[in-house]
Amino acid sequence: MKKVLLFLAFLVGCASPDLDVIIENGSVVDGSGKDRFAADVGIRDGRIVQVGDLSEIAAGTRVDATGMIVAPGFIDIHSHATGSSIEGSSVVRNPNAENYVRQGVTTAMGGQDGSSMLDIDGFLHHLDANPPAINIGVFVGHGSVRGAVVGQDDRVAESDEMEEMTSIVRRAMESGAFGLSSGLEYTPGAFADVGELIELSKPVAEYDGMYISHIRDEGGHLLESVTEVLDVGRGSGVRVQVTHHKLIGKSRWGGVSASLALLDEAIAEGVDASSDQYPYTASSTSIRIVVPNWAKDGGFDALKERLADPETYSQIREEVIHHINVERGADPATIVAARCAFDESFNGKSLADILSDRNLPVDVPGAADVALELIEAGDCSGVFHSMSPDDVITVMQHPMTSISSDGGIPTPGDGVPHPRNYGAFARVLGHYVRQENVLTLEQAIYKMTSLPASRLNLNDRGKVAEGYVADIAIFDPNSIIDTAKFGDPHHYATGVKHVLVSGTFVLMDSQQTKNKPGVALRHVK
Repeated sequence: MKKVLLFLAFLVGCASPDLDVIIENGSVVDGSGKDRFAADVGIRDGRIVQVGDLSEIAAGTRVDATGMIVAPGFIDIHSHATGSSIEGSSVVRNPNAENYVRQGVTTAMGGQDGSSMLDIDGFLHHLDANPPAINIGVFVGHGSVRGAVVGQDDRVAESDEMEEMTSIVRRAMESGAFGLSSGLEYTPGAFADVGELIELSKPVAEYDGMYISHIRDEGGHLLESVTEVLDVGRGSGVRVQVTHHKLIGKSRWGGVSASLALLDEAIAEGVDASSDQYPYTASSTSIRIVVPNWAKDGGFDALKERLADPETYSQIREEVIHHINVERGADPATIVAARCAFDESFNGKSLADILSDRNLPVDVPGAADVALELIEAGDCSGVFHSMSPDDVITVMQHPMTSISSDGGIPTPGDGVPHPRNYGAFARVLGHYVRQENVLTLEQAIYKMTSLPASRLNLNDRGKVAEGYVADIAIFDPNSIIDTAKFGDPHHYATGVKHVLVSGTFVLMDSQQTKNKPGVALRHVK
Protein backbone atom coordinates (compact mmCIF):
# COMPACT_ATOMS: atom_id res chain seq x y z
CA MET A 1 0.00 0.00 0.00
CA LYS A 2 2.83 2.36 0.88
CA LYS A 3 4.39 1.77 -2.55
CA VAL A 4 1.06 2.59 -4.27
CA LEU A 5 0.71 5.88 -2.39
CA LEU A 6 4.26 6.83 -3.27
CA PHE A 7 3.58 6.00 -6.92
CA LEU A 8 0.38 8.09 -6.90
CA ALA A 9 2.25 10.98 -5.34
CA PHE A 10 4.87 10.65 -8.08
CA LEU A 11 2.14 10.75 -10.75
CA VAL A 12 0.56 13.85 -9.21
CA GLY A 13 3.92 15.58 -9.09
CA CYS A 14 4.54 14.82 -12.77
CA ALA A 15 1.04 15.69 -13.96
CA SER A 16 0.68 18.52 -16.45
CA PRO A 17 -0.64 21.76 -14.96
CA ASP A 18 -4.33 22.48 -15.45
CA LEU A 19 -3.62 25.66 -17.42
CA ASP A 20 -0.81 26.99 -19.56
CA VAL A 21 -0.95 30.53 -18.18
CA ILE A 22 -2.74 32.21 -15.30
CA ILE A 23 -2.81 36.01 -15.10
CA GLU A 24 -3.59 36.79 -11.48
CA ASN A 25 -4.29 39.77 -9.22
CA GLY A 26 -5.13 42.15 -12.08
CA SER A 27 -8.13 44.34 -12.84
CA VAL A 28 -9.94 42.96 -15.87
CA VAL A 29 -11.40 45.40 -18.38
CA ASP A 30 -13.07 42.81 -20.56
CA GLY A 31 -13.70 44.93 -23.67
CA SER A 32 -17.48 45.03 -23.36
CA GLY A 33 -17.54 48.56 -21.96
CA LYS A 34 -18.60 47.32 -18.53
CA ASP A 35 -16.79 48.34 -15.36
CA ARG A 36 -13.50 46.68 -14.51
CA PHE A 37 -13.50 43.80 -12.03
CA ALA A 38 -10.96 41.78 -10.06
CA ALA A 39 -10.37 38.32 -11.54
CA ASP A 40 -7.72 35.89 -12.64
CA VAL A 41 -7.57 34.81 -16.29
CA GLY A 42 -6.72 31.23 -17.24
CA ILE A 43 -5.40 30.25 -20.65
CA ARG A 44 -5.07 26.83 -22.25
CA ASP A 45 -4.22 25.97 -25.86
CA GLY A 46 -4.35 29.59 -26.94
CA ARG A 47 -7.78 30.37 -25.56
CA ILE A 48 -9.23 31.88 -22.42
CA VAL A 49 -10.85 29.01 -20.54
CA GLN A 50 -11.50 30.49 -17.09
CA VAL A 51 -12.09 33.95 -15.63
CA GLY A 52 -12.44 34.11 -11.86
CA ASP A 53 -10.59 33.02 -8.73
CA LEU A 54 -7.87 30.67 -9.96
CA SER A 55 -5.68 30.76 -6.87
CA GLU A 56 -6.00 27.00 -6.36
CA ILE A 57 -5.42 26.07 -10.00
CA ALA A 58 -2.01 24.95 -11.28
CA ALA A 59 -0.45 26.65 -14.30
CA GLY A 60 2.74 26.38 -16.30
CA THR A 61 3.24 30.14 -16.03
CA ARG A 62 1.75 32.54 -13.51
CA VAL A 63 1.81 36.28 -14.21
CA ASP A 64 1.33 38.70 -11.33
CA ALA A 65 -0.73 41.60 -12.68
CA THR A 66 -1.06 43.49 -9.41
CA GLY A 67 -1.85 47.14 -10.17
CA MET A 68 -2.25 46.33 -13.86
CA ILE A 69 -5.15 46.32 -16.30
CA VAL A 70 -5.81 43.03 -18.08
CA ALA A 71 -7.52 43.83 -21.38
CA PRO A 72 -8.16 42.22 -24.74
CA GLY A 73 -5.36 42.82 -27.22
CA PHE A 74 -6.09 45.95 -29.21
CA ILE A 75 -7.35 45.75 -32.79
CA ASP A 76 -6.18 48.31 -35.34
CA ILE A 77 -9.03 48.43 -37.83
CA HIS A 78 -7.09 50.77 -40.18
CA SER A 79 -3.48 49.71 -40.64
CA HIS A 80 -0.84 50.00 -43.33
CA ALA A 81 1.02 46.91 -42.14
CA THR A 82 0.31 45.45 -45.58
CA GLY A 83 1.16 46.97 -48.94
CA SER A 84 0.46 46.44 -52.62
CA SER A 85 2.82 43.46 -52.72
CA ILE A 86 4.18 40.84 -50.32
CA GLU A 87 7.68 42.32 -50.34
CA GLY A 88 6.22 45.82 -50.03
CA SER A 89 4.39 44.99 -46.81
CA SER A 90 5.88 46.37 -43.61
CA VAL A 91 4.69 43.34 -41.65
CA VAL A 92 6.85 41.17 -43.92
CA ARG A 93 9.88 43.45 -43.52
CA ASN A 94 9.36 43.88 -39.78
CA PRO A 95 7.47 40.79 -38.57
CA ASN A 96 8.19 41.47 -34.88
CA ALA A 97 5.87 44.50 -35.15
CA GLU A 98 7.47 46.05 -32.09
CA ASN A 99 5.70 49.39 -32.50
CA TYR A 100 2.38 47.57 -32.24
CA VAL A 101 3.34 45.06 -29.57
CA ARG A 102 4.60 47.77 -27.22
CA GLN A 103 1.18 49.43 -27.40
CA GLY A 104 -0.75 46.22 -26.74
CA VAL A 105 -1.97 45.83 -30.32
CA THR A 106 -2.42 42.19 -31.30
CA THR A 107 -4.37 42.51 -34.58
CA ALA A 108 -3.99 44.86 -37.55
CA MET A 109 -6.22 45.17 -40.62
CA GLY A 110 -4.39 46.16 -43.81
CA GLY A 111 -5.37 46.86 -47.40
CA GLN A 112 -6.67 50.32 -46.56
CA ASP A 113 -7.38 53.53 -48.48
CA GLY A 114 -8.08 51.63 -51.68
CA SER A 115 -4.61 50.10 -51.96
CA SER A 116 -3.90 46.39 -51.59
CA MET A 117 -2.60 43.29 -53.23
CA LEU A 118 -5.09 41.63 -55.55
CA ASP A 119 -3.88 38.11 -54.75
CA ILE A 120 -5.31 38.04 -51.24
CA ASP A 121 -5.11 34.25 -51.10
CA GLY A 122 -1.40 34.25 -51.97
CA PHE A 123 -0.60 36.85 -49.33
CA LEU A 124 -2.50 35.06 -46.58
CA HIS A 125 -0.76 31.81 -47.44
CA HIS A 126 2.57 33.62 -47.25
CA LEU A 127 1.68 34.71 -43.71
CA ASP A 128 0.62 31.16 -42.87
CA ALA A 129 4.13 30.02 -43.77
CA ASN A 130 5.88 33.07 -42.31
CA PRO A 131 3.85 34.22 -39.31
CA PRO A 132 4.47 37.61 -37.70
CA ALA A 133 4.16 38.51 -34.03
CA ILE A 134 0.60 39.84 -34.44
CA ASN A 135 -2.51 38.81 -36.34
CA ILE A 136 -3.06 40.30 -39.79
CA GLY A 137 -6.20 40.62 -41.89
CA VAL A 138 -6.72 42.51 -45.14
CA PHE A 139 -9.26 44.39 -47.20
CA VAL A 140 -9.09 44.45 -50.98
CA GLY A 141 -8.43 47.95 -52.30
CA HIS A 142 -10.81 49.55 -54.79
CA GLY A 143 -8.07 51.75 -56.23
CA SER A 144 -5.87 48.72 -56.88
CA VAL A 145 -8.76 46.85 -58.48
CA ARG A 146 -9.65 49.82 -60.70
CA GLY A 147 -6.03 50.45 -61.59
CA ALA A 148 -5.58 46.85 -62.72
CA VAL A 149 -8.69 46.86 -64.91
CA VAL A 150 -9.43 50.44 -65.98
CA GLY A 151 -5.98 51.93 -65.52
CA GLN A 152 -5.13 55.42 -64.32
CA ASP A 153 -7.52 57.27 -66.63
CA ASP A 154 -10.37 59.53 -65.55
CA ARG A 155 -13.32 57.79 -67.16
CA VAL A 156 -16.36 55.67 -66.39
CA ALA A 157 -15.72 51.93 -66.34
CA GLU A 158 -17.21 49.97 -69.24
CA SER A 159 -19.65 47.14 -68.52
CA ASP A 160 -17.07 44.43 -69.20
CA GLU A 161 -14.63 46.23 -66.91
CA MET A 162 -17.25 46.35 -64.18
CA GLU A 163 -17.72 42.60 -64.56
CA GLU A 164 -13.98 42.03 -64.27
CA MET A 165 -13.66 44.27 -61.21
CA THR A 166 -16.63 42.57 -59.57
CA SER A 167 -14.99 39.20 -60.21
CA ILE A 168 -11.76 40.37 -58.55
CA VAL A 169 -13.63 41.63 -55.50
CA ARG A 170 -15.63 38.41 -55.24
CA ARG A 171 -12.47 36.32 -55.49
CA ALA A 172 -10.88 38.41 -52.74
CA MET A 173 -13.89 37.86 -50.48
CA GLU A 174 -13.79 34.13 -51.17
CA SER A 175 -10.11 34.19 -50.17
CA GLY A 176 -10.84 35.78 -46.80
CA ALA A 177 -10.74 39.54 -47.35
CA PHE A 178 -12.69 41.49 -44.75
CA GLY A 179 -14.24 43.78 -47.31
CA LEU A 180 -13.54 46.53 -49.81
CA SER A 181 -11.58 49.67 -48.98
CA SER A 182 -11.56 52.87 -50.99
CA GLY A 183 -9.36 55.94 -51.13
CA LEU A 184 -11.48 58.45 -52.99
CA GLU A 185 -9.05 61.34 -52.55
CA TYR A 186 -6.48 59.31 -54.46
CA THR A 187 -6.35 58.38 -58.11
CA PRO A 188 -7.47 56.17 -59.74
CA GLY A 189 -10.11 55.57 -57.04
CA ALA A 190 -11.15 59.22 -57.26
CA PHE A 191 -12.29 58.65 -60.84
CA ALA A 192 -15.06 56.23 -59.77
CA ASP A 193 -18.62 57.38 -59.25
CA VAL A 194 -20.93 56.17 -56.50
CA GLY A 195 -22.62 53.72 -58.85
CA GLU A 196 -19.35 51.87 -59.36
CA LEU A 197 -18.77 51.72 -55.62
CA ILE A 198 -22.27 50.36 -55.02
CA GLU A 199 -21.86 47.62 -57.62
CA LEU A 200 -18.46 46.54 -56.30
CA SER A 201 -19.82 46.49 -52.75
CA LYS A 202 -22.61 44.05 -53.58
CA PRO A 203 -20.39 40.93 -53.47
CA VAL A 204 -18.90 42.29 -50.25
CA ALA A 205 -22.40 42.48 -48.78
CA GLU A 206 -23.07 38.89 -49.84
CA TYR A 207 -20.17 37.84 -47.62
CA ASP A 208 -21.22 40.23 -44.81
CA GLY A 209 -18.00 42.16 -45.29
CA MET A 210 -17.45 45.88 -44.86
CA TYR A 211 -16.94 48.85 -47.16
CA ILE A 212 -14.40 51.09 -45.40
CA SER A 213 -13.74 54.41 -47.07
CA HIS A 214 -11.18 57.18 -47.04
CA ILE A 215 -13.84 59.58 -48.22
CA ARG A 216 -13.68 61.79 -51.29
CA ASP A 217 -13.16 65.07 -49.43
CA GLU A 218 -12.35 65.62 -45.74
CA GLY A 219 -12.64 69.40 -46.02
CA GLY A 220 -15.25 71.62 -47.64
CA HIS A 221 -17.25 68.69 -49.02
CA LEU A 222 -17.16 66.55 -45.89
CA LEU A 223 -20.93 66.17 -45.63
CA GLU A 224 -21.38 65.17 -49.27
CA SER A 225 -18.51 62.71 -48.92
CA VAL A 226 -19.90 61.08 -45.77
CA THR A 227 -23.29 60.90 -47.49
CA GLU A 228 -21.65 59.07 -50.40
CA VAL A 229 -20.35 56.36 -48.05
CA LEU A 230 -23.79 55.99 -46.51
CA ASP A 231 -25.33 55.83 -49.99
CA VAL A 232 -23.04 52.90 -50.81
CA GLY A 233 -24.53 51.17 -47.79
CA ARG A 234 -28.05 52.07 -48.84
CA GLY A 235 -27.52 50.94 -52.43
CA SER A 236 -25.68 47.68 -51.82
CA GLY A 237 -26.70 46.59 -48.33
CA VAL A 238 -23.06 46.48 -47.27
CA ARG A 239 -21.90 47.51 -43.81
CA VAL A 240 -19.98 50.81 -44.09
CA GLN A 241 -17.30 52.67 -42.19
CA VAL A 242 -16.03 56.24 -42.53
CA THR A 243 -12.37 55.71 -41.83
CA HIS A 244 -10.12 58.23 -40.03
CA HIS A 245 -13.15 60.50 -39.60
CA LYS A 246 -11.98 64.12 -39.47
CA LEU A 247 -12.38 67.63 -40.87
CA ILE A 248 -9.48 69.62 -42.27
CA GLY A 249 -9.23 73.37 -42.73
CA LYS A 250 -9.20 75.77 -39.78
CA SER A 251 -12.08 77.86 -41.11
CA ARG A 252 -14.32 74.77 -40.90
CA TRP A 253 -13.40 73.54 -37.43
CA GLY A 254 -16.40 72.37 -35.44
CA GLY A 255 -18.11 70.83 -38.45
CA VAL A 256 -17.66 67.20 -37.44
CA SER A 257 -20.84 67.41 -35.38
CA ALA A 258 -22.77 67.65 -38.65
CA SER A 259 -21.00 64.67 -40.22
CA LEU A 260 -21.57 62.58 -37.10
CA ALA A 261 -25.25 63.57 -37.23
CA LEU A 262 -25.42 62.15 -40.76
CA LEU A 263 -24.00 58.91 -39.41
CA ASP A 264 -26.57 58.81 -36.61
CA GLU A 265 -29.44 59.51 -39.00
CA ALA A 266 -28.33 56.70 -41.31
CA ILE A 267 -28.01 54.26 -38.41
CA ALA A 268 -31.52 55.17 -37.26
CA GLU A 269 -32.70 54.56 -40.83
CA GLY A 270 -31.18 51.06 -40.78
CA VAL A 271 -27.80 51.57 -42.44
CA ASP A 272 -25.10 49.55 -40.66
CA ALA A 273 -22.56 52.35 -40.28
CA SER A 274 -19.62 53.33 -38.09
CA SER A 275 -16.34 55.24 -38.14
CA ASP A 276 -12.81 55.12 -36.82
CA GLN A 277 -10.20 57.70 -35.88
CA TYR A 278 -6.54 58.19 -35.02
CA PRO A 279 -6.01 60.53 -32.03
CA TYR A 280 -3.98 63.34 -33.61
CA THR A 281 -4.56 66.76 -35.17
CA ALA A 282 -2.31 66.02 -38.14
CA SER A 283 -2.74 63.60 -41.03
CA SER A 284 -0.16 61.91 -43.22
CA THR A 285 -0.16 61.01 -46.88
CA SER A 286 1.69 61.78 -50.10
CA ILE A 287 2.46 65.44 -50.74
CA ARG A 288 0.81 64.76 -54.08
CA ILE A 289 -2.49 65.25 -52.25
CA VAL A 290 -2.14 69.02 -52.82
CA VAL A 291 -2.37 68.53 -56.61
CA PRO A 292 -5.83 68.53 -58.24
CA ASN A 293 -7.03 65.16 -59.51
CA TRP A 294 -7.44 66.36 -63.11
CA ALA A 295 -3.67 66.80 -63.23
CA LYS A 296 -3.17 63.15 -62.21
CA ASP A 297 -5.36 61.75 -64.99
CA GLY A 298 -3.24 59.08 -66.66
CA GLY A 299 -0.93 58.47 -63.71
CA PHE A 300 2.29 59.87 -62.30
CA ASP A 301 4.14 60.06 -65.62
CA ALA A 302 1.27 62.06 -67.10
CA LEU A 303 1.42 64.41 -64.10
CA LYS A 304 5.15 64.97 -64.64
CA GLU A 305 4.52 65.76 -68.30
CA ARG A 306 1.97 68.39 -67.29
CA LEU A 307 4.38 69.89 -64.78
CA ALA A 308 6.99 70.15 -67.54
CA ASP A 309 4.64 72.32 -69.62
CA PRO A 310 4.82 75.98 -68.41
CA GLU A 311 1.18 76.76 -69.12
CA THR A 312 -0.17 73.64 -67.42
CA TYR A 313 2.30 74.07 -64.56
CA SER A 314 0.86 77.52 -63.95
CA GLN A 315 -2.69 76.11 -63.81
CA ILE A 316 -1.68 73.37 -61.38
CA ARG A 317 0.29 75.85 -59.28
CA GLU A 318 -2.74 78.11 -58.89
CA GLU A 319 -4.80 75.20 -57.58
CA VAL A 320 -2.03 74.15 -55.19
CA ILE A 321 -1.89 77.72 -53.88
CA HIS A 322 -5.66 77.57 -53.34
CA HIS A 323 -5.31 74.22 -51.56
CA ILE A 324 -2.66 75.53 -49.15
CA ASN A 325 -4.68 78.68 -48.49
CA VAL A 326 -7.96 76.91 -47.81
CA GLU A 327 -7.08 73.43 -46.55
CA ARG A 328 -3.81 74.20 -44.75
CA GLY A 329 -4.55 77.58 -43.22
CA ALA A 330 -2.30 79.50 -45.64
CA ASP A 331 0.67 78.35 -43.58
CA PRO A 332 3.63 76.61 -45.31
CA ALA A 333 4.74 75.32 -41.90
CA THR A 334 1.73 72.99 -41.72
CA ILE A 335 3.05 70.73 -44.51
CA VAL A 336 6.09 68.69 -43.47
CA ALA A 337 8.09 66.26 -45.62
CA ALA A 338 8.15 62.94 -43.76
CA ARG A 339 10.13 60.74 -46.12
CA CYS A 340 11.69 61.74 -49.45
CA ALA A 341 13.47 58.68 -50.81
CA PHE A 342 15.26 60.72 -53.47
CA ASP A 343 16.84 63.13 -50.95
CA GLU A 344 16.72 62.42 -47.21
CA SER A 345 17.88 65.95 -46.39
CA PHE A 346 14.25 67.05 -46.84
CA ASN A 347 12.97 64.60 -44.21
CA GLY A 348 11.38 66.38 -41.27
CA LYS A 349 11.40 69.81 -42.92
CA SER A 350 8.27 71.83 -43.54
CA LEU A 351 7.76 73.76 -46.75
CA ALA A 352 8.45 76.86 -44.65
CA ASP A 353 11.77 75.36 -43.49
CA ILE A 354 12.84 74.62 -47.06
CA LEU A 355 12.02 78.14 -48.21
CA SER A 356 13.88 79.60 -45.24
CA ASP A 357 16.92 77.39 -45.92
CA ARG A 358 17.02 78.85 -49.43
CA ASN A 359 16.65 82.42 -48.17
CA LEU A 360 13.36 82.73 -50.04
CA PRO A 361 10.18 84.41 -48.81
CA VAL A 362 8.11 82.08 -46.67
CA ASP A 363 4.80 82.48 -48.44
CA VAL A 364 2.14 80.32 -50.02
CA PRO A 365 3.20 80.75 -53.69
CA GLY A 366 6.73 79.72 -52.75
CA ALA A 367 5.38 76.75 -50.79
CA ALA A 368 3.41 75.66 -53.86
CA ASP A 369 6.58 75.72 -55.96
CA VAL A 370 8.49 73.66 -53.38
CA ALA A 371 5.66 71.12 -53.13
CA LEU A 372 5.60 70.68 -56.91
CA GLU A 373 9.39 70.41 -56.98
CA LEU A 374 9.30 67.58 -54.43
CA ILE A 375 6.54 65.81 -56.32
CA GLU A 376 8.33 66.08 -59.66
CA ALA A 377 11.57 64.79 -58.11
CA GLY A 378 9.88 61.59 -56.99
CA ASP A 379 7.29 62.58 -54.38
CA CYS A 380 7.48 62.50 -50.59
CA SER A 381 5.20 61.34 -47.87
CA GLY A 382 4.12 64.24 -45.71
CA VAL A 383 2.58 65.22 -42.40
CA PHE A 384 -0.22 67.79 -42.59
CA HIS A 385 -1.26 69.81 -39.52
CA SER A 386 -4.85 70.85 -40.15
CA MET A 387 -7.35 69.49 -37.59
CA SER A 388 -8.99 70.89 -34.47
CA PRO A 389 -8.25 69.33 -31.05
CA ASP A 390 -11.91 69.76 -30.15
CA ASP A 391 -13.04 67.96 -33.31
CA VAL A 392 -10.73 65.06 -32.46
CA ILE A 393 -12.47 64.76 -29.09
CA THR A 394 -15.96 65.04 -30.61
CA VAL A 395 -15.31 62.18 -33.03
CA MET A 396 -13.58 60.10 -30.33
CA GLN A 397 -16.57 60.31 -28.00
CA HIS A 398 -19.08 59.12 -30.59
CA PRO A 399 -20.29 55.63 -29.60
CA MET A 400 -19.59 54.12 -33.03
CA THR A 401 -15.99 55.37 -33.35
CA SER A 402 -13.23 52.77 -33.11
CA ILE A 403 -9.63 53.76 -32.43
CA SER A 404 -7.19 53.15 -35.28
CA SER A 405 -3.66 54.20 -36.19
CA ASP A 406 -3.59 54.63 -39.99
CA GLY A 407 0.04 53.62 -39.49
CA GLY A 408 2.20 50.71 -40.49
CA ILE A 409 5.21 48.94 -39.01
CA PRO A 410 8.06 51.40 -39.56
CA THR A 411 11.75 50.66 -39.60
CA PRO A 412 13.23 52.69 -36.73
CA GLY A 413 15.17 55.67 -38.04
CA ASP A 414 13.64 55.59 -41.52
CA GLY A 415 12.39 59.09 -42.31
CA VAL A 416 10.39 61.30 -39.97
CA PRO A 417 6.96 59.67 -40.12
CA HIS A 418 3.77 60.51 -38.28
CA PRO A 419 3.99 59.51 -34.58
CA ARG A 420 0.73 57.57 -34.96
CA ASN A 421 2.86 54.66 -36.18
CA TYR A 422 4.25 54.31 -32.67
CA GLY A 423 1.71 55.78 -30.31
CA ALA A 424 -1.96 55.93 -31.36
CA PHE A 425 -3.38 53.45 -28.85
CA ALA A 426 -1.09 54.42 -25.99
CA ARG A 427 -1.94 58.08 -26.65
CA VAL A 428 -5.64 57.44 -26.17
CA LEU A 429 -5.05 55.59 -22.89
CA GLY A 430 -2.44 57.98 -21.54
CA HIS A 431 -3.46 61.38 -22.84
CA TYR A 432 -7.18 61.23 -23.57
CA VAL A 433 -8.17 58.85 -20.75
CA ARG A 434 -5.77 59.52 -17.87
CA GLN A 435 -4.79 63.14 -18.47
CA GLU A 436 -7.85 64.66 -20.17
CA ASN A 437 -10.74 62.43 -18.98
CA VAL A 438 -12.22 62.45 -22.48
CA LEU A 439 -13.17 58.77 -22.15
CA THR A 440 -13.28 56.32 -19.28
CA LEU A 441 -10.74 53.52 -19.49
CA GLU A 442 -13.56 51.07 -20.12
CA GLN A 443 -14.93 53.16 -22.99
CA ALA A 444 -11.51 53.51 -24.60
CA ILE A 445 -10.76 49.80 -24.41
CA TYR A 446 -14.19 49.01 -25.87
CA LYS A 447 -13.31 51.25 -28.84
CA MET A 448 -10.02 49.35 -29.29
CA THR A 449 -11.35 45.82 -28.87
CA SER A 450 -14.91 44.55 -29.02
CA LEU A 451 -16.22 47.43 -31.15
CA PRO A 452 -13.76 46.88 -34.02
CA ALA A 453 -14.02 43.10 -33.52
CA SER A 454 -17.78 43.28 -33.99
CA ARG A 455 -17.42 45.45 -37.10
CA LEU A 456 -15.00 42.88 -38.54
CA ASN A 457 -17.01 39.81 -37.49
CA LEU A 458 -14.10 38.63 -35.35
CA ASN A 459 -16.48 36.75 -33.12
CA ASP A 460 -13.90 35.12 -30.85
CA ARG A 461 -11.59 38.11 -30.36
CA GLY A 462 -11.91 41.46 -28.65
CA LYS A 463 -13.00 40.34 -25.17
CA VAL A 464 -11.51 38.80 -22.06
CA ALA A 465 -14.12 36.07 -21.80
CA GLU A 466 -14.21 32.29 -21.68
CA GLY A 467 -13.90 30.75 -25.13
CA TYR A 468 -12.20 33.75 -26.70
CA VAL A 469 -8.75 33.66 -28.28
CA ALA A 470 -6.15 34.68 -25.69
CA ASP A 471 -5.01 37.92 -27.32
CA ILE A 472 -4.31 39.95 -24.18
CA ALA A 473 -2.62 43.23 -23.21
CA ILE A 474 -1.49 43.87 -19.63
CA PHE A 475 -0.52 47.45 -18.84
CA ASP A 476 -0.09 50.00 -16.09
CA PRO A 477 -2.96 52.52 -16.38
CA ASN A 478 -0.95 55.08 -14.43
CA SER A 479 2.03 55.11 -16.78
CA ILE A 480 0.98 54.02 -20.27
CA ILE A 481 1.76 56.83 -22.71
CA ASP A 482 2.99 57.55 -26.21
CA THR A 483 6.53 58.93 -26.45
CA ALA A 484 6.66 59.48 -30.22
CA LYS A 485 6.45 63.15 -31.15
CA PHE A 486 6.08 65.13 -34.36
CA GLY A 487 9.59 65.66 -35.64
CA ASP A 488 10.94 62.93 -33.34
CA PRO A 489 8.69 59.92 -33.91
CA HIS A 490 10.89 56.84 -33.56
CA HIS A 491 10.11 56.08 -29.91
CA TYR A 492 8.07 53.20 -28.58
CA ALA A 493 5.15 53.64 -26.21
CA THR A 494 5.75 52.82 -22.55
CA GLY A 495 3.62 51.27 -19.82
CA VAL A 496 2.69 47.95 -21.43
CA LYS A 497 4.07 45.05 -19.38
CA HIS A 498 2.94 41.86 -21.11
CA VAL A 499 1.24 41.02 -24.41
CA LEU A 500 -0.02 37.62 -25.49
CA VAL A 501 -1.14 36.55 -28.95
CA SER A 502 -3.09 33.29 -28.98
CA GLY A 503 -1.79 32.63 -25.48
CA THR A 504 1.88 33.06 -26.41
CA PHE A 505 3.91 35.91 -24.99
CA VAL A 506 5.17 38.40 -27.55
CA LEU A 507 6.04 40.86 -24.77
CA MET A 508 7.05 39.67 -21.30
CA ASP A 509 8.19 41.97 -18.52
CA SER A 510 8.36 44.79 -21.09
CA GLN A 511 10.79 42.83 -23.27
CA GLN A 512 9.98 41.49 -26.70
CA THR A 513 10.22 37.70 -26.84
CA LYS A 514 10.61 37.48 -30.65
CA ASN A 515 7.87 34.83 -30.67
CA LYS A 516 5.71 34.96 -33.80
CA PRO A 517 2.34 33.40 -32.99
CA GLY A 518 0.33 35.77 -35.21
CA VAL A 519 -2.11 34.29 -37.67
CA ALA A 520 -3.39 35.26 -41.09
CA LEU A 521 -7.00 36.13 -40.38
CA ARG A 522 -9.62 35.17 -42.94
CA HIS A 523 -13.09 36.67 -42.92
CA VAL A 524 -15.77 34.02 -42.71
CA LYS A 525 -19.12 34.53 -44.43
